[in-house]
Amino acid sequence: MAFSQTPEADNRSVTPTLSQTFYFAAWRWHFYAALYVIPFLLVLAITGLMMMVLTQIDGRDGENIHVTPGPSELSVQAQTEAALAAQPGKLVEWIGPKGPDLATVFRIAPAEGGNRLVALDPYSGEVLKIWDRRAGWYDWADNVHSTLLIGDVGDRLIEIAAGLGLLLVFTGLYIWWPRQNPASVFIPNLRARGRALWKSLHAVTGFWISALLILFLISGLSWAGIWGGKFVQAWSTFPAQKWDAVPLSESTHAQHLNHGTTNDVPWALEQTPMPLSGSSAGIPGLQEGQPASLPTIVAFGRSLGLEGRFRVAVPQSDTGVWTINRDSMSGDGNDPFIDRTIHIDQFTGKILADVSYDDYSWAGKAMAVGIPLHMGLTGLWNFVLNVSFCLSVIFLCVSGVVMWVKRRPSGAARLAAPPMPRDMPFWKGAVLIGLFTSLAFPLVGLTLLAVLALDVLVLSNLPRMKQLLS
Repeated sequence: MAFSQTPEADNRSVTPTLSQTFYFAAWRWHFYAALYVIPFLLVLAITGLMMMVLTQIDGRDGENIHVTPGPSELSVQAQTEAALAAQPGKLVEWIGPKGPDLATVFRIAPAEGGNRLVALDPYSGEVLKIWDRRAGWYDWADNVHSTLLIGDVGDRLIEIAAGLGLLLVFTGLYIWWPRQNPASVFIPNLRARGRALWKSLHAVTGFWISALLILFLISGLSWAGIWGGKFVQAWSTFPAQKWDAVPLSESTHAQHLNHGTTNDVPWALEQTPMPLSGSSAGIPGLQEGQPASLPTIVAFGRSLGLEGRFRVAVPQSDTGVWTINRDSMSGDGNDPFIDRTIHIDQFTGKILADVSYDDYSWAGKAMAVGIPLHMGLTGLWNFVLNVSFCLSVIFLCVSGVVMWVKRRPSGAARLAAPPMPRDMPFWKGAVLIGLFTSLAFPLVGLTLLAVLALDVLVLSNLPRMKQLLS
């Protein structure tokens, strides 16, 4: 995927100027990075489109099931009993409806294993649907989007592609930046024909979505296993020490509350240890003497102003806690600034932790906003913007390949890569940039070093291979 192309006449007999040298170097990096990135960008854009459309139609878990509002809802206890009667097992989570015309959903763990969802009409108690959680088309697309269905290996490959994608954006902007006609950056030349038209459409589309592409790539990298999990997230996690002498579990929020590759826990809390029930710690929550049960926890959440959709996770052990959670990443609402996670001791009813958007670190706040934007969950405008963005990314990938095919000599058994600059006067600066990239994005740095070693030690010593790659 290239934002531009080499000059039509490659006059090798003329010594290139400094600007031409940089131009060819940037274009060469752009070309080779695109060879790796294009397949991944296509997969990410297509699966991203699938997930956004499915979320709008069915909901992330298929929970957007409409009901006819009645005069009053059944009690939470009556709804729970109806759900467990239809699907025996252990109650795991209550998912409140976003509006009065939607079903209440219960997550239940059957004795045979796994998790099933039960959609219930909150007015009549009728069970409307029972299905396996994390087994739909959304979950398949999410698994492809995050791991390519091959686990950690896929996560690492996508992380490399995202890092090289940033290189594509920056080199693309540099080689397309207008030297003579500024309007060509903003408006495509529709009077052009052939490869020139493809070039103009490709470059202008790339320019218009460049800022959003950077945002998407960085937010995706922040959730990747190495740069995100080991660097950014690890140093930006909400500190459990703020919970003031509350006993902590050895398991994190992600281990305890996430299920599969789809995340249910805010990014800033994923690596934070869970609190434990069974101590005298905490601040007043439920009324003294009031038992902690699903009905009382739901009522307590609503008394805190959590109307509409929020979720309640049920303790699964003697030390587990009740967790009230609302975050826009999980589709609970359109406003990331009202995200909130509350942990309650199952024995005393005391609040052990109450974390809102304002408590996050700056990186946690950025991700609390960036993730729902990335997923198209902050309103209709966000959905339309993201659909347009995904279609633009697909067009960039396709048009980049078309330009390469049109430029490549007919019948030539080679990649027809842009020429290597004859002179690199500022090679030390390029090395510094490479070192910075390696430190900022370790997998990208290792990839660049591997490619450099392959080029220097192997390809440069194989004339036939060198010809194919030129």
